[in-house]
Formats: sequence, structure tokens, C-alpha cells
Amino acid sequence: MRIGELAARSGVSVRALRYYEEQGLLAPHRSDSGQRHYPEEAVERVRFFQDMYAAGLTSRTIAALLPCFAHGHTDEAQRRLLHTERDRINGQLTRLQSALTRLDEVIAVTDTHPR
Repeated sequence: MRIGELAARSGVSVRALRYYEEQGLLAPHRSDSGQRHYPEEAVERVRFFQDMYAAGLTSRTIAALLPCFAHGHTDEAQRRLLHTERDRINGQLTRLQSALTRLDEVIAVTDTHPR
């Protein structure tokens, strides 16, 4: 598929796809005329990038973990990195859940006593 279709199907901009390419995360095939062509699995790969960026991972960390995603095989350093990132994200979830609980408490009070 061409870059515009990948952008539409994965929900990112063409600019983001070019950034992923610059970071070495995405490697399209090039036609003789230089047009980018992506395989079907690029949609899921881009969604993976988006999820990882949303969770706070850097391009460098995503690149280090990409073989795990692509092949399901890891070395010791990759496993440590996977566990470290999972623990960090889990800590974020705990803090977010606490913030959500506090907001729910404030909403309950303000809904009970509106002005």
C-alpha cells in the first residue's frame, strides 16, 4: 500500500510515517520511481508505535524492542527492557487510577451540591 493509505488505515499522518522511517522504525519498499510501498503488516506495526509513544517510550527504546514485536524472540537485555517498561507503565496506571478516584470523589461532591 502507498503512504497515504497506510496513514489513513493506521490513523497517523504521512509526516509521522516519514518520521518513523527516519528513526529506522519503518522501512518501505521503493518502486522504480521512488514511491514508498508498505506491506499489510505495516498497519499493525504503526499502531504498535503509537501505543508505545503514548505510553512514554522513546524512538530508541521502541527500536530496541522492535525485534521482540516482529519475531517474538528476545535476548536478555531486551527482556530486561520489556520488564522495565512494563513496570514503569504499571506505575503510571496506578497513579492515573488514583487521580481518577480523586476526580470521581470531587465530581460526586459537586454533583450533590451544585450552585
